[in-house]
Amino acid sequence: MYPADLKYTKDHEWIKIQGDGTALVGITHYAQDALGDVVFVDLPEVGDQLTHGDEFGTVESVKTVSELFAPISGAVTELNASLTDHPEYVNEDPYGKGWMLKLQISGAAQADLLDATAYEALVGSESH
Repeated sequence: MYPADLKYTKDHEWIKIQGDGTALVGITHYAQDALGDVVFVDLPEVGDQLTHGDEFGTVESVKTVSELFAPISGAVTELNASLTDHPEYVNEDPYGKGWMLKLQISGAAQADLLDATAYEALVGSESH
């Protein structure tokens, strides 16, 4: 259910490390499902420095507003501009066209990132 080529956080973000020292970041299927229909995504600016674990934006749904937390440290190099007009992409395709931002990774990968198996176990424990 969760793509094996991604890493996950306990806060339900995913990260895809690219071969060029960058990473794509978004929220998981579990997170978008819990939020319901996403109506707005508030993201940082290109050039902003994110620090692992810090809040970097919010996702607003018809039910609630949820904070987004940086899975790794790095500089924002790109935002998914299509989410401005189509926030529903987060619901429709959270691992594809619903990605949120791209980071230039600074420092080592974080040890607290989960693989797909560990993330699935986490989600299973939260939904009981």
